Parts: sequence; structure tokens; C-alpha cells
Amino acid sequence: MHALSDERAEYLVKDRLSFMRFLGLGLADPVPDANTVWTFREALKRAGAVEALFARFDATLREAGYLAMGGQIVDASIVAAPKQRNTEAEKAAIKAGRIPEEWAERPAKLRQKDRDARWTVKFSKAKPREDGAPQVDIAVPAFGYRNHVGIDRRHGLIRRWTATDAAAHDGARLGDLLDPDNTASGVWADTSYRSAKNEAMLAGRGLVSRIHRKKPKGRPMAERTRRANARKSAVRAAVEHVFAHQKGPLGLVVRTIGIARARVKIGLANLAYNMKRFVWLSGRAAAA
Repeated sequence: MHALSDERAEYLVKDRLSFMRFLGLGLADPVPDANTVWTFREALKRAGAVEALFARFDATLREAGYLAMGGQIVDASIVAAPKQRNTEAEKAAIKAGRIPEEWAERPAKLRQKDRDARWTVKFSKAKPREDGAPQVDIAVPAFGYRNHVGIDRRHGLIRRWTATDAAAHDGARLGDLLDPDNTASGVWADTSYRSAKNEAMLAGRGLVSRIHRKKPKGRPMAERTRRANARKSAVRAAVEHVFAHQKGPLGLVVRTIGIARARVKIGLANLAYNMKRFVWLSGRAAAA
């Protein structure tokens, strides 16, 4: 919840009474060191336990009355990882699924190289100028992984998630993020999820597509389509609150190496978000 390294977590548990109280530790109790924290997270990875923990807490949410309702909203966000300084030859070998020869001869160096994370480019739409002159969209390079989530519209809780490298296409993960237990049929997503294959898949599952429509190439968007997309955006914006919280208060980054460890980190962040959201929803219900 605080984007701490293992060493920093050990220090703060020893230093802060608030951390001790949260963990049920007294002043004289031993504190797990950074290596113990790392070993425990490795055990979670080997056991594939994060998915099971997430499903167990989701069952707790449903038992508490927080059913998946109102339809579902799907989106993805890049989670940054430490940038790799590789040569062009090393990059080509990694993309081809091979280990660069120099790394294979130096196991210590190989352990420090992340061969699963990828570079991608995130485009930011430029705002139109007052004089009507065209603006150039901003392209921001990013390196790391991608957190794909599906939330329910009613409660804003993450119901399905998966993790990939940052270059993975969002639309190809739509089927993995749909919650069959949602009580409504609407599915909201941005244009990266719209394809003939996904539309057919949604129809086959009895779901109603509320996915944004793309602008026709070389032609202005129809006014009716623009208004429809604006209505969808008002609903879809709820999923951005999840990513804003993870990148803001939770400070989500991946310091580990490899997709398996990144999946544990991202899965635990999604679980922590649901726990905090559950506390907020319960407090609001009690106040009402």
C-alpha cells in the first residue's frame, strides 16, 4: 500500500508504532527482515497463490452483499519497471525469445536482466488550439508491464484482472476480464477493445457492447457517434479512479524481475485496492 522496497518495509515496521499495531507486533517482538519478506513473496509466486487469494476475498465481498452489479468496465494501465540498458543486438535476441550469448556466460548479470518487460508508446491526445490550428499528439515511451482489470459499475470493485508486458494489446484480453456473475449485461471499454472478434464474442455471451466506436479514417466522426461516445465515457471514467489510486496513494511500480514476480506484485496491488474500497463502501453504508 505504500510502494515500499523490502528493506524500507523492514525499517518502517521497526520504526513506526502504526506499522507495529497493524501487524500486531509489540516493541519487544522480532520483526521479519527484508530477506524474509522477499522469500514469502517468492513462495506466493511458486504456489500461484495470488489468484486464489484474490478469488477468496471476492467471495467475501459477495457474502457481504457487494455483488457484481450494473455491468462491467474494462481497461488497462501501464505499470512501470526499472528500465533496461541493452544493446540493439541484446534487444533483438530478447524479442526473438533467446538469451543473449554474453548473458548466458554471466549468470549473475542474467539474474538482473528483465526479459519479460517491454517498451511501448502511450499516446496523449493534444487539446485543440483556440485558433483552430492542428496539434500533434504526444507520444510518451514507457517500459514495464500492463495491469488489465475489469470492475463492476455499481461498486467499482475489481472483479477480474490479468497482467502482461506493456506491449501486449488490450483488446486481446477482453475475454479474460469479463465476469460471468455480473447481474447486468453492459460492457464498457475504449476503442482499443473494439473489433469484430470481440463484438461477436460479447454477443455470443449474451452481453451488450458499450465499447467506444472508432473515428472513421480520413473522415470526421458523425455527431451521433460522438455523443454516444461521450455518454459511454461518463460511465467508463470510473475505471480510471482505480488506476489513479494505484499510481497515486499506492505508488504502484514493479521492482522485481520477470512476469511471474510482476504478476504477484500487480495482483497484490489489485487485492489491496479492493480491501481499501471495501472499507470505504462499508463505512459509507454504516453512515447511511
